Amino acid sequence: MFVNYNLLKQKIVGRGVEKPTGGTLSGHAAGEPFDKLVNQLIKEQFPNCTYRQYEYLNFLFSKNKDAKTVQARNNLFESPTLLFLLDRGKNAVEKWSVNNLFEEKQNDTADILVTKEKKFELIDVKTRNLGKKAQAPNIISAYKLAQTCAKMIDNQDFDLFDINYFQVDWRLDEKLLVCLDAHYAELFKCPPEELYINWAAAMQIQFHVDELNQNFNNETRETWARRYLKHFTTEAKRRANYMIEEFVKPFEKYLR
Repeated sequence: MFVNYNLLKQKIVGRGVEKPTGGTLSGHAAGEPFDKLVNQLIKEQFPNCTYRQYEYLNFLFSKNKDAKTVQARNNLFESPTLLFLLDRGKNAVEKWSVNNLFEEKQNDTADILVTKEKKFELIDVKTRNLGKKAQAPNIISAYKLAQTCAKMIDNQDFDLFDINYFQVDWRLDEKLLVCLDAHYAELFKCPPEELYINWAAAMQIQFHVDELNQNFNNETRETWARRYLKHFTTEAKRRANYMIEEFVKPFEKYLR
C-alpha cells in the first residue's frame, strides 16, 4: 500500500465540492466530484505515478508503440491477473491508437491507480450521503473477484497489487457537498466469508467501507484467495438450489 490514507483523510475532511446542477444527489452524480478531488489529493502525494485506469493504459500503450497487436499489448503486463483486472477487451485493445485513446468507463475496476516499482494499488472511491439511509453500494462483481482469485492461484501472483477503498461521507450544505468524515479499507484484509454477495444485483459484492471488517491480518494472500473461492462457490450452489426449488420444480409438472 502506497497511499497514506490517514493523511488523505486529514486533507479531505471539511472540504466541499459544488453540488451537481442536474440529476439527483446519489450514485455517480454525487460521487464524481469527490472522486476527482481524491484523485487530485493522491496525485499530490505521488505526482508521477498516479493515473486513472484509462490513463495508465494510454500511457502504457503510448510508451510501447511497437506493440501493435492485441497479444503484444497484453504482453506488456507482467501479471496475467493485472491484465485481467485492467483489460478493456480484445476489440478495444485492437482498435487503440494514439488517435483513438481510451476514455473513462464507469465499470473500470479502479477509479485511481498508483504504481511504483512494478507494484500497483487499485483504488475505488465511494461516497455516502449522511442525509439519508441507503443500502451498501456495489463494490465489485463477485464473479470477477472469483476469476481474479483463480488467476492469482494459477499464476502464483499474490503480491503485485492491492485493492483498496476510500469512502467520503458528505452532507449537503446549501450549494456544496461537504465531506464530514472519510474511511478506508483494504479488500484483502476482510475475512472473505464476510463479503456479502447480492445475487439479485448482478452478483455484486456490497458493503459500506466504514463497516468492512479488517481482521484478516496473519494469513497469506493465497489463503485469502482460496477461502474466497470456497465462499463464492458455496453461495453459488445455495443460490442455484434456491432457483431450482423456487422457479423450476413448481412448473415441472406442466412439461409432460
